[in-house]
Amino acid sequence: MDSYTQLLAFVWVIESGNFSAAARAHDLSPSTISKLITALERRLAVRLFVRGAQTLTLTEEGVAFEGSARAVTEAMAAADSLAEALPQRVSGVLRIHTMTTFAKHQILPWLPEFLVANPDLAVEIEVGAQFVDRFDQGVDVAIHSGILPDSSRVARRIGESEWLVCASPAYLLKYGEPKTPEDLLQHRCFNFSFASPWNSWSFRRADEIVTVPVQCRASFTQGDLLRDLALAGEGVVRLADFHIGADIATGALVPLLQAFRLKLREPVYLIHAHREHVSPKVRAFQMFIEARIARQGWAA
Repeated sequence: MDSYTQLLAFVWVIESGNFSAAARAHDLSPSTISKLITALERRLAVRLFVRGAQTLTLTEEGVAFEGSARAVTEAMAAADSLAEALPQRVSGVLRIHTMTTFAKHQILPWLPEFLVANPDLAVEIEVGAQFVDRFDQGVDVAIHSGILPDSSRVARRIGESEWLVCASPAYLLKYGEPKTPEDLLQHRCFNFSFASPWNSWSFRRADEIVTVPVQCRASFTQGDLLRDLALAGEGVVRLADFHIGADIATGALVPLLQAFRLKLREPVYLIHAHREHVSPKVRAFQMFIEARIARQGWAA
């Protein structure tokens, strides 16, 4: 029995006149009300009621305690009323942490639509190639792909991506197209500069998975720099389809070694701090992005 419920029972008994009437008014048994009052008196180490055969009156300590008890219960009722109104009011600042590439190629194209739908909400976007738990520093939502570290955070799969080896038509015209995964050892390749599964260029040959230790001429922390080099005709890169889907669609980049593709889909997660009591702004963002991806897929 929590302290707040004990206070409620105390106020109910005062308003109803006795234990039985308070119990009937709130769909409880008289014994439950009696136990709540007894527990409250034991916790306060005072008697709050004089229990007569036909009457119930407050003791001097009960009269003194009534004002404080009513102040607490009224404040809790006001807080509950505010909480009930919150889900209808999406406002404040939504802070998002995500990959630079996802922010640029997925969030930015539909961000204006989200802001129009939520006129009282502002959005701040922080970027980083890898997931870092910054929920205790004010981040509301994170969007990242791949393997996430074990934690108590809530990760919801919102989509999947495939990693594609690609180059520009200009590069292929100049250096030729690799025909087998091992041919990549003779090509100009670029990769990420941090330890990551994304740097593992793996392919499937029949029932065997082949990983090629590509020799990278340069490496970067941001995928967009890899994309820029590939678009400039400087080399071969391996990037996610949510990042380069538009380039593939327009022919600016050409997927390579398609006969050897693993065809593995990497999950993309929306992460927030708690499973319960999700804030209205986080819920609105989650519903919006899930509906958009379900309707249109990745922006291309």
